[in-house]
Amino acid sequence: MSRDELGSWLRTAGIEPPARPWPESPHRFPDGRRYRFEIPSVEGPVVLRAVLEEAAARGLRVHRVSQGSGIMLLTDEELDELAELSREHDVEVCLFLGPRGAWDAGGQALASEAAAGVARGPEAVEACVAEARRACAHGIRSVLVGDVGVLDVLARLRTDGLLPADLIFKTSAILCAANPATAALLDRLGADTINVATDLEVGMLAAIRAVTDKPLDVYVEAPDDMGGFVRSYLVPDIVRVAAPVHVKVGLRNATGVYPSGLHLEGVAALQAREKVRRAAMLERLIGELTPDLAAHAQSAPVHNGR
Repeated sequence: MSRDELGSWLRTAGIEPPARPWPESPHRFPDGRRYRFEIPSVEGPVVLRAVLEEAAARGLRVHRVSQGSGIMLLTDEELDELAELSREHDVEVCLFLGPRGAWDAGGQALASEAAAGVARGPEAVEACVAEARRACAHGIRSVLVGDVGVLDVLARLRTDGLLPADLIFKTSAILCAANPATAALLDRLGADTINVATDLEVGMLAAIRAVTDKPLDVYVEAPDDMGGFVRSYLVPDIVRVAAPVHVKVGLRNATGVYPSGLHLEGVAALQAREKVRRAAMLERLIGELTPDLAAHAQSAPVHNGR
């Protein structure tokens, strides 16, 4: 049932359908799409293969996967395999830089999640640069950044030609933009795709879209430690006002897998499959409620961003 049909039903019952006063975003991904699906917590090649297999079985296009444990917890062979799978299946593989506050030598992150993404001291900044360089050497072209200073340093290195010009900087959900001023700052510092806070209302996302044309990364189901919000029926509104959007499908009531390894590989793979399943249900929901936003009805590109 489309929203127009739902509106007719509501009026029959004497209720006006919801007002949607927000402006529609004119921006698109380079292929003309308004949204792409991102599967987070894809911690290595085994989990990525599970995502690709599940997506193929469900006829779902996954454009990006992201990892949370950090480049430092992947072997050279695993980096090579991730890069090869990325090329073979045309999926962006985004890996987290480390070390960071959540698993570093300091104690502040144990007392406050606010310190989870910080790079503690010059040694951590140095390590993040080393991690980025190592990932690039193995063919990775997308990194997750959790510290604003590290973002600035990496962007300078990319401008100077020391890091590849096509390297994508994705700001982390623990370096989230909760307002237009922060989003605009992250854009100026070199972010190519911007994670927003998990609890933003549709109007707040529209305000952020007004100050940047970079893709926004929006959790529509957030992990428990990021609020546990499930916002399936808001996805069409989010896509319409905030395009281009990476629709991030986390998983409530999931087992924590950070930092991951062989001891959690099976759990991480199974949870990733469930995220793909939920993404497929979101694809159906978008197509049913708002056919004009569906993947098969994307308009021509307006913004040729990453």
